[in-house]
Amino acid sequence: MKPLIGLTGRRLSSAQLASFEERYRQTSVDVYFADFARRVDRAGGLPVELPYESAGHEILTRLDGLVVTGGQDVDPRLWGGDPALSQEPFDPDRDRYEAGLLRHAVALGVPTLAICRGVQLLNVAFGGTLVGDLPHHDIDHTSPDYPVEAETHDVILQPGSLAAGLYGPRIAVNSLHHQAVADCPSEFLISGRAPDGTAEVLEMPGHPVLGVQWHPEWRTGDDQAFTWLVNCSLDRAWGIDVAS
Repeated sequence: MKPLIGLTGRRLSSAQLASFEERYRQTSVDVYFADFARRVDRAGGLPVELPYESAGHEILTRLDGLVVTGGQDVDPRLWGGDPALSQEPFDPDRDRYEAGLLRHAVALGVPTLAICRGVQLLNVAFGGTLVGDLPHHDIDHTSPDYPVEAETHDVILQPGSLAAGLYGPRIAVNSLHHQAVADCPSEFLISGRAPDGTAEVLEMPGHPVLGVQWHPEWRTGDDQAFTWLVNCSLDRAWGIDVAS
């Protein structure tokens, strides 16, 4: 059987979508970038999109793996940040839903891949902080003039880390963020940095957890992060220890 991989998304007012008739404008819709499901499927997993109502412990007991996806800024009130440096609108409901999933996943040993906003929330959910707005001296991490798949800078990976085992000592990545991991709890390891020092990879040694600041779902070709996640999730489904 294929391992069951949960995917998080965002919730929007129907009024934000021009294609909806006026009478539906007071309703809400859940939105998921299709490339996450495509990548999980390509890697051999069975993707399942998770609404906000599935944030509890019970859903993680039924999943073999979890992807926490990108999106808007984490509410700065959660990590003591300056709201002036963050980009609204925030979504506290999404923050709570994904933070709950992350904490339960770690507690249960569910293999987890956290992407862009996901890696930032992973850090915040366990007590870490963020860089509120990255300077653009050497690298503009928002890459405004490039398509989403464009590889705009390298990431140097720490020897012996999970990420280095997947990618080697260096990887060229796309970059679509203006915030990043700053201080992290002692149980985490920043195992990859951009040439300007920006944290790009977060791991949790002893746990099957990988957070990347780039967007592997949009990189050209297969990205090893999804292969790793699906393989770990398959092992877990078969009762094999998947601690990294």
